[in-house]
Amino acid sequence: MSTEGGERLRALVVEDEWAARNYLVELLEGSGLAQVTGAVATAEEAREVLFGDGRLALDVVFLDIRLSGGRNEGLDIARALAALPSPPLLVLATAFNAHALEAYELGVADYLLKPFTEQRVEQCLHRLQARRPRPQPTGPLRIAARRQKSLVFFDRDEVWAFEAAERLTRVHTAEGVFDIDLSLSAIEASFGRALERVHRNWLVNVTHIKEFERDSETRVWVGQGLAADGRGIHVPVARERAQQLRDMLLASAMGLRRKT
Repeated sequence: MSTEGGERLRALVVEDEWAARNYLVELLEGSGLAQVTGAVATAEEAREVLFGDGRLALDVVFLDIRLSGGRNEGLDIARALAALPSPPLLVLATAFNAHALEAYELGVADYLLKPFTEQRVEQCLHRLQARRPRPQPTGPLRIAARRQKSLVFFDRDEVWAFEAAERLTRVHTAEGVFDIDLSLSAIEASFGRALERVHRNWLVNVTHIKEFERDSETRVWVGQGLAADGRGIHVPVARERAQQLRDMLLASAMGLRRKT
């Protein structure tokens, strides 16, 4: 069976009984929904894999509560996992149901009782797939623009600035100025903090700002070099945005004390 929700879950099995451990591994692998990256028998081995230098990248841990030694060491591991900033999903896989309440207070994703069955393990894995964090969209990485009847494409890091001009939006780059079919608001929403709105008609790629000029009016030089080199453009900065922009530029730089 193949996965429908993406890549297989990377799983660790912690179980001290050899037969139960091997059978659970077999069920997980056979489902096609999980890949067992580790299977250990003791609490010490589990702690090394989960918290030590040999820790693995995991999506889910299948953890027995009562490991060899007679104590409920599985619960101690579960508490330590719950305290991590970004813990893997946790499933308690055990013969004892007396700890179900505490397990759910710890935020476990499921509670498997022995003897394990193929149907119940597969049901558990589907639940885990549904709870698995989804990667967040990062927005488009390229810009499509027009040059007469041709389309040209740029990486967003190549763009110096976007300018709203009449009914068009222009994109300024080292290769020239081109037209695009998006408003400044749509561009700002797509690229977020990669761009700074310095004027109602201008969005600027901050990494390309080379000079900040404050005289009778405030403007920045955006491009490949300084204004004297002529490889860029002057962009006006709105009066109400000037101080904030200056502070932001100095906050990410060193060499000067900030002044008002």
